[in-house]
Amino acid sequence: MSEAITATGMVLSAAPIGENDKRVVILTRELGKISAFARGARRPGSTLMAASNPLATGSFSLIQGRNSYNLIHTDISEYFTEMAMEYPGIYYAYYFLDFAGYYGREGLDGTEMLNLLYLSIKALLNPKIDDRLVRRIFELRLITMNGEYAPEAGTLSEAALYVIDYVCTQPLTKLYTFTVTEEVLRELERTMDRHTKKILDYPLKSRKILEDMLQ
Repeated sequence: MSEAITATGMVLSAAPIGENDKRVVILTRELGKISAFARGARRPGSTLMAASNPLATGSFSLIQGRNSYNLIHTDISEYFTEMAMEYPGIYYAYYFLDFAGYYGREGLDGTEMLNLLYLSIKALLNPKIDDRLVRRIFELRLITMNGEYAPEAGTLSEAALYVIDYVCTQPLTKLYTFTVTEEVLRELERTMDRHTKKILDYPLKSRKILEDMLQ
């Protein structure tokens, strides 16, 4: 049997497999985005039950198989169970997980993207910052770190350009430390809607659900 590998990450998605198992997708620092089977995770009393749900964050012990990993143990530091009570915050969270999964690749260092995802989920729980702003900051920084943001200097106000430059260049820990006017937020919304529609190769179901919820 292969030796166990320990990776730090966050569960992006989970799906039932058979009667008792789950297949989870995890964004990790060390391995990038990976798939793993959690055997018996749907069985009552399983130590993997809560750890194989979306948003669970911590360390994951894995055995590498031929086509995927097998999850054998976890040490979860954050379950984000309080997010389930946040409306529409929970829908923003699922969209963030989905969008991060869009960019995630196995074998790539996932540290920066994982840190962004973690801080963004935390920001959704902060009543002092509008979820709409959290979304646009997350989108902008995510596509910037993946090299797909193209500035639109001629179409934006000076205030909006300042915010965009700040989000693109500042340390992740400073991203959710400010608010903006409604006018600037709407500029950011229009800009990010244009960019995300251009770069996405396929529609994200979570985005459609979120936008239907917000109508």
